[in-house]
Amino acid sequence: MDTTFLDEADRLLIRYGPTFSPRLIERAAGSYVYDHEGAAILDFTSGQMSSILGHAHPDIVSTVSSAIGSLDHLFSGMLSRPVLELAARLDATLPPTLNRTMLLSTGAESNEAALRMAKLFTGRHEIVSFDRSWHGMTHGAASATFSAGRRGYGPPAPGNLALPSPNAYRSPFRAADGSYDWEAELAYGFALVDQQSAGSLAACLVEPILSSGGIIDLPPGYLRRLKEMCTERGMLLILDEAQTGLGRTGTMYAFERDGVTPDILTLSKTLGAGLPVAAVVTGDEIERVCHERGFLFYTTHVSDPLAAAVGLTVLDVIERDGLVARAARLGVQLTERLVALRDRYEVVGDVRGRGLLQGIELVADKRSKVPADALGNAVTSACLDRGLHMNIVQLPGMGGIFRIAPPLTIGEDDLHRGVDILEESLKASLG
Repeated sequence: MDTTFLDEADRLLIRYGPTFSPRLIERAAGSYVYDHEGAAILDFTSGQMSSILGHAHPDIVSTVSSAIGSLDHLFSGMLSRPVLELAARLDATLPPTLNRTMLLSTGAESNEAALRMAKLFTGRHEIVSFDRSWHGMTHGAASATFSAGRRGYGPPAPGNLALPSPNAYRSPFRAADGSYDWEAELAYGFALVDQQSAGSLAACLVEPILSSGGIIDLPPGYLRRLKEMCTERGMLLILDEAQTGLGRTGTMYAFERDGVTPDILTLSKTLGAGLPVAAVVTGDEIERVCHERGFLFYTTHVSDPLAAAVGLTVLDVIERDGLVARAARLGVQLTERLVALRDRYEVVGDVRGRGLLQGIELVADKRSKVPADALGNAVTSACLDRGLHMNIVQLPGMGGIFRIAPPLTIGEDDLHRGVDILEESLKASLG
């Protein structure tokens, strides 16, 4: 395999995270990417967990081709029809209290804007998030990110506090019968928050499913109790649905399962189906108060018409092709396959997630739950050799957790082929 491009990367590029894949990607279509040697690689991560319609979807291609030739970018104080239409379409998919939209580019940017709104609205500055959270790498979002990237960059924004992530597989909080006691854990977490707080609690920013935190799905009932505890303290609840929004979990938005409406919702990744599109959505009262107090979040690409046109197309395709129900149906099949792996292999410790956002955690054995980092790396490489791109999350104190997030448009045969390759790779890595 020709890997000379890696030498060029080493010479020319700033390294920004894990090592680059040893495959130079030339093109992508549907659920596959194709490397420089023409090999097809099944994409089980939807790009960066974003391309929910697959790669080079014809409707997206058509929209971008049309918009780029007619109306792509404007002065930030100008409006276009696509922006107003996207705001109306989002409004129609959401509860009545989420009816005001700001269109941006990235998830970090949308979370940054949401945090600024929460601080301005409440007149407070403290932000609570999970200890395995990932909300972005800009300053405010990075300060609310506890899973990685905190050391060596100077002080984070003042007032960022952590709650224990509700990891049912590894949490020490147990009821008398050994079951996970998330209520006691949440109460304990907020007791610590209250003790550390300087009396300026503004908002709680969380993901309904922590993705970079290891596919940690909030237990049923957790989100409702969290919202109650926020309300008791005069805090806003901000939900980051960058990866869970627009059908991936089997409902249009992940919060629908719990019947809980956030005060502010942030969308990104899935809204652009692989292109840089993001949004902040809130209600009339928060928008009015923030406006009266001089809310400012003026960026180069706020309200860009090209981004709005893409977002509209994504919503059109999801509705037209019934992709929310499809994600729910394929999610059931995926869960069955992954649970079967857990039942067959001692090193598959846990299966978790919803719809087409699921994960498995690899361990040395089920009894000890010792993290199996080396095995995870070996399985990742073996999958790529066999034509499957998998992403593994490795955090301190946790095993290797594979994130499985294929496009919502993936064919059933390809979904099962991917799990087959995963099992083959697991067997090969175990020897």
